[in-house]
Amino acid sequence: MFTLQNIYIILSVVKSINSHAIMERRDFITKSALWGAATLLSTDIMAMASSQHYKMGYQLFSVKQDMIKDPINTIKALKVMGFEHFEIYGFDDAKVSYYGIDAQSLRHIMDDLNLQMTSGHYVFAPYLLKPMDEMKRFVDQCIKGAQALGSPYITWPLIPKEMRTLENFKILVKRLNIVGAQVHEAGLGFAYHNHGYEFDLYDGVMAYELIANETDPKLVKLQMDMYWVMHSGKRTPKQLVESHKGRYTMWHLKDMHTVSRDYTELGNGSIDYTKIMPKPKDSGLEYVYIEQGSNFAQSPLQSAATSAEYYKKNLMTLL
Repeated sequence: MFTLQNIYIILSVVKSINSHAIMERRDFITKSALWGAATLLSTDIMAMASSQHYKMGYQLFSVKQDMIKDPINTIKALKVMGFEHFEIYGFDDAKVSYYGIDAQSLRHIMDDLNLQMTSGHYVFAPYLLKPMDEMKRFVDQCIKGAQALGSPYITWPLIPKEMRTLENFKILVKRLNIVGAQVHEAGLGFAYHNHGYEFDLYDGVMAYELIANETDPKLVKLQMDMYWVMHSGKRTPKQLVESHKGRYTMWHLKDMHTVSRDYTELGNGSIDYTKIMPKPKDSGLEYVYIEQGSNFAQSPLQSAATSAEYYKKNLMTLL
């Protein structure tokens, strides 16, 4: 039976072994632990995973406190749940590190686990109104981190509430194109992640239309957070894809609580993804991430396990 309790048992064994092992035995320990974890998975889930076209991913911001305390064992726990790739958070541009681990070392750990960081959310917003050379220096650091991790994408995730004006969204569009060109030249992809506020009007202009229509589709891809699209009620995911086919290379999936409309685990809320998901081919889809930043029924890791089970049972065959 695949439960979170099994995960903790596995990780406690791994941690105990690691505390007595020398570094040269790391690969053996990791592979042994993962073999043990795999035996806990039912054969039907393993069969579904082997036929999956889009691997199941997770946005690590969802387990940010666990990542701060114990990043490696948190990633191992998520692997046991069936997650195969991740979108990272927590970048330190001065050290080119994530959660206190330098990017190259983290890449080696991920390789040992047969996992990948396919994208990252980087905190660009503080540079929005700063001189362009300061932003370019920050972007260079992000590129170094992403290249060391082997991540195909760098993603702009947020504009703070106090910065949400029409004038600043116009500046954002220009910056997105510049940053997109810089990232593209480095051989990586660049994307913008939506929330709900982009679908509001600012002096009569919908910010999201400004962003989508006035950025270069070759340089700036779009990461669709379907929860926020549905929360806004202004567009549907299918309408967005129809307007910008091939540009939504990444999706974020999380459910909406039926009363509070806050985040909740997949299958526990009001969003029926079997009906609202666009066709992946029309979207240009490359990566899918489950996410839940707060409002956990029990704990962040338990919520990840709940959402993973729902995804595997109800959504995997649609992708």
